[in-house]
Amino acid sequence: MQKLKVASLYRSELMPISGKLVGRYNKCLVKLGFTETKLTTFSIDGMGWSPEIAKEKDNLHYLNNGEANPHGIIISPLQKGKPVYVPFHTFDREMMQHVFKTYGDKINDITRDCAICLDFDQSIDAFYEPLDVLKYDKVSIHFHLINDLDTIQKEQLRLIEKFKKDNNFIDENIHQEILESAKTYGDLRDRDLDLHQLEYSTDSFYTKAFGGVYLLRDFITTIIVFEDEKWYKEAIKDTIHDVLIYHIDQPQLMDKLRSHDIIECDLDKVVKTSRYERVKKYELAKSLENVQHPIQDILNDNVLFKSYLNKIDLDARKRVMSVERYLEKLETSNQYKIADIVDSKMFEALHEPHSSISAKHHDLIWRLLVNVAPKDILFLYWYDKEQFYKTYDTWDDSLKDWVIERIGNNI
Repeated sequence: MQKLKVASLYRSELMPISGKLVGRYNKCLVKLGFTETKLTTFSIDGMGWSPEIAKEKDNLHYLNNGEANPHGIIISPLQKGKPVYVPFHTFDREMMQHVFKTYGDKINDITRDCAICLDFDQSIDAFYEPLDVLKYDKVSIHFHLINDLDTIQKEQLRLIEKFKKDNNFIDENIHQEILESAKTYGDLRDRDLDLHQLEYSTDSFYTKAFGGVYLLRDFITTIIVFEDEKWYKEAIKDTIHDVLIYHIDQPQLMDKLRSHDIIECDLDKVVKTSRYERVKKYELAKSLENVQHPIQDILNDNVLFKSYLNKIDLDARKRVMSVERYLEKLETSNQYKIADIVDSKMFEALHEPHSSISAKHHDLIWRLLVNVAPKDILFLYWYDKEQFYKTYDTWDDSLKDWVIERIGNNI
């Protein structure tokens, strides 16, 4: 990942944590039912997730109490606007934006000497069956302060009222109680520590529960797409819910998404785009063996591209150039069908969200598309960084350079 780090393309906006903040973070972990970290320095994202702690605990989603109960930690107002690098749901970023937009000023005040634990409650204690994801509706965001500072504030106010009552102002025991509380926690009288629960309504989304599930419920019919074949086979046994269920590798999925005007593909239009060039060149790179030039040079130099295109076997060559071959043949006769000439995965990779769908669903549909056919390395980086990083590790160093160049220059 060193090349990505140098190019500021790998978790470059994490917030460093050390000193007293480590202690506050540990108190949050304990309050949420987890064990403390032994690390003395680490970094966190906008939701409080730390890659170093995830590695220490050997658990990427160590802030989850089961798949149905995710949590977050806020220990600094500087987390506002930070990315959520490993979201469990595609709406996690939006929930954190909602939290900071609503309680930004209070968070600034509270995190001066305290930390906030977030409990994202969708009224589901645990998942038992794959179609339990249909229960997602409203998420209640609950806030808990370490050391129960809000409760201690109420106790301070109670002591002050007691002090004012009758002749209690001469009671040295009450004096001592107030002083001890103030020394330990500070003067909490004028602090605004009330963080009432917030509500967040879900619509269509992706969740990592059950091996990865897309729930598309804002269209003609509710469609559920499973990434894990085991859970897909379990889900199709259901005879109660009126939903369409697919596995992500089923060709019928793309047919259904097209027929429901969720996705579309105009080959005449897309073949003129830089996106098509990325997909075509990446397809060639995957077909290359025993090259005499750096892959980056082969993909960037038109002469070298043609040279190596003619060196790969005929089937691979037809696959790489299948879109252009189809469009050329279509100019002479309309008898040709896309499926007869264009490689199926190439065709799938060139789809995009339908122009009629709401802008709020674009990112979700792009994520689905780049996972159906992960051939556009720029869009894979944009919409599913975790999968991008896994794929990146399998590439030749020169291919990595080419990919970083594409992402860095947005081409």
